[in-house]
Amino acid sequence: MFKRFRKVAKTTMLLTLVVGTTLAFSSGAWAKDAKIQPASYRTVAEIKDWGATITKIIVNLDKPVPKDAITKDTFKVHVERSDSRLVNPFIEKGNRKVIKAYVSDKSGNPVKKTGNYVVLEMEIGPTITLGSAIHYDAGSGFNGWNDNKYTITQQKAIKTKSGTISGLKIDTSTGEIRKLVDQFKTGKASFDGVTLTYADYTPAKDKVKNPLVIWLHGMGEGGTDPTIPISGNKAANFASKDIQSYFGGAYVLAPQTPTYWMDGFTGFGDGSSKYEQALMSLIKDYVAKNKDIDTDRIYIGGDSNGGYMTMLMIRDYKDYFAAAMVVCEALKDSLITDEQISEMKDLPIWFVAAKTDTIVPPNDYMIPTYNRLVNAGAKDVHMSLFDNVVDTSGLYKKSDKTPYEYNGHWSWIYVYNNEVSKVINGKKTTMMAWLASKSLD
Repeated sequence: MFKRFRKVAKTTMLLTLVVGTTLAFSSGAWAKDAKIQPASYRTVAEIKDWGATITKIIVNLDKPVPKDAITKDTFKVHVERSDSRLVNPFIEKGNRKVIKAYVSDKSGNPVKKTGNYVVLEMEIGPTITLGSAIHYDAGSGFNGWNDNKYTITQQKAIKTKSGTISGLKIDTSTGEIRKLVDQFKTGKASFDGVTLTYADYTPAKDKVKNPLVIWLHGMGEGGTDPTIPISGNKAANFASKDIQSYFGGAYVLAPQTPTYWMDGFTGFGDGSSKYEQALMSLIKDYVAKNKDIDTDRIYIGGDSNGGYMTMLMIRDYKDYFAAAMVVCEALKDSLITDEQISEMKDLPIWFVAAKTDTIVPPNDYMIPTYNRLVNAGAKDVHMSLFDNVVDTSGLYKKSDKTPYEYNGHWSWIYVYNNEVSKVINGKKTTMMAWLASKSLD
């Protein structure tokens, strides 16, 4: 079981690569007066279905440029990826394909006339690893932000009112932007000698109390960098405007274990976790410190290792949570007693998995547990079993032009995109709408 999880984590995270890092940069000449200009760049990373990806670069030319003076061929973009955790840090290097270029303001927004900045948007996709900002370290079994050193070389002259710009070679980074991720804070909490790190999002203040969504990460997102659980896959999307709108603004708490949630007292995935008490302590402390949280609307969910931990939490603290999302969960049905099924049956639960999941086959995990809950009389327990996991954006396709297919274990993609739904009480209902409607009172 453990070996299978490590194998999928490695495969998954090699595809899940993505986002910002530490970079460097130089200067270029302005042909008219031969002055050396302090050009620099920032990377912009976004969390896509396959993970954190550097989607664009914002170049600071420090000189006004007309909006029509730039094309996608004006600059060549080269990147070298490395991971300082490795004995041999080098990962790969190559040229990124620029698909769009335009003059912008400091934030990367297109300008109407002139601007001092240029945005270079680059080709991305689930198989384009040069864009990845995260790398999986097989030694530790964890993902981490990798270093991305970019060099932007000018290929065509840029004509401005004050002269012609040419010969720029830019390799100095002034930082990185991580969309959605930057809206989270990070922290840590200890209980009985166990320390857990976490990332959390706070909604805008309003006149009512707000719910709390707790999300537990998978195997590859363990460690001590709490931005990884929200970036290794698309968990940061719980802070997106779309998902937040269902809740009228919700707190998001993403705890992180230093190893794996499935580390049990007698073995890996034995039906216990040495982090369970520390996790519950963290949750209760977080709720106590944030008086704005509606204690009747605390939701918990997780995928894979995190789905395993979610099952333990609703098994042992069923009266604390208003509902649960359990995705490709890894608690074997054989480890759940009939008494525990009877105690969990009244909690609203929505299970998600794909038939092509060979890491935690639904027939050994989700399906029998769901059936037992229904047979025990559960009235608000649901299951979404997808045939496979495919791109639904229409942007990424296989060679035969059919939608790109992800690893069958990645059913969490449908959850983050709020593409899980079913007819409930005669009405098509999305998982997020269902979740937001649940309350203990």
